[in-house]
Amino acid sequence: MATEQDALTAGEPAEEAPATRSRRRLPVVVLLLVAVVVFDVLAFLFVPPFPKGGQPGDVCTFPVCFINGNLEFPPPHVVIDFAPNDPLPSGSVVIGFHPSITSTLLTMFVLTIVLLVVAFFLGRLRAMAPGRWQNAAEWVYESVANFADSLGGAAARPYVPVFAAYFLFILVMNWSGLLPPIGKVEELRAPTSDINVTIGLAVVAFLFFELQGFRRNGVRGYLGKFFPVYEFRQGLGSGLLAMYVGLVELLLEFVKPITLSMRLFGNIYGGEVALGVITALFVSLLPVGLLLLEGMLTFIQAIIFSVLTLMFTLIAIEHPRHEEGELAHEGLETLEEAIHDDRSVQPVPAQ
Repeated sequence: MATEQDALTAGEPAEEAPATRSRRRLPVVVLLLVAVVVFDVLAFLFVPPFPKGGQPGDVCTFPVCFINGNLEFPPPHVVIDFAPNDPLPSGSVVIGFHPSITSTLLTMFVLTIVLLVVAFFLGRLRAMAPGRWQNAAEWVYESVANFADSLGGAAARPYVPVFAAYFLFILVMNWSGLLPPIGKVEELRAPTSDINVTIGLAVVAFLFFELQGFRRNGVRGYLGKFFPVYEFRQGLGSGLLAMYVGLVELLLEFVKPITLSMRLFGNIYGGEVALGVITALFVSLLPVGLLLLEGMLTFIQAIIFSVLTLMFTLIAIEHPRHEEGELAHEGLETLEEAIHDDRSVQPVPAQ
């Protein structure tokens, strides 16, 4: 005779094993890959590539024309020109000033508005029983905050919002270049593939951690790291050596924004060039794999930029140990204490 529990469970389907569920998901992945290949082939047949600056239907020779049609050169496209009477700078590498809104700036403005709107609505979710969106927002922020805390400890906690803002902002700007409309439409382009944008981000970070260094240590204390004139009290040689080291550190301070901007720009633009070349030479499977790799690399670049900004801030607010010859005095005091302790220990006479 069947028990009551058996009668209740008789009509319920048995739980599927993980292997069975994975077998059912596998055809979906295969179908997606096949659909991508078919879509690329149809796009190649009905919308074939044409020379950059030309018209659809123009003859495009393989592979040079295919590659050039997928590449975006460093100077971004000007969407709105505020000085139409002045000629635009020409050449692949130019330095000049021309007031305009480029494709990278337009994309950055649009994405910034989207981020602000999303942050505004997620910030208003403060229910005691959080829902799905509030849980997701809290999980993202807590993960970033815990990561920053693991890097700098208690000193990094006041700067977690800046760290999180830089990381999320740069991550969205990096990943935007992987979306089909951005980079394929002339008016839209990944912001971080423009060196002007990365320099702007680096300059803002530079001003932030330098101001934090002045605010925490004062003008005299912070400049004492780079101009340790007090070391001349220990002698002329010690003072000259300390001044030389301080000037080297001062030069390295101005190198920080250059390394921040060039690293981010080089990796993002280099990834776009690699994607353009591979997409032009192959149909689908290899570009899809490279797209996933580029997504991981752009994620790492967002982490590197935000982590370096946090570390430079913590270095700037660190109290200068060399002020007023503090390190030398500490060394002399330690040596004197060791000699005093050695003399104070008297041998115990034998009984």
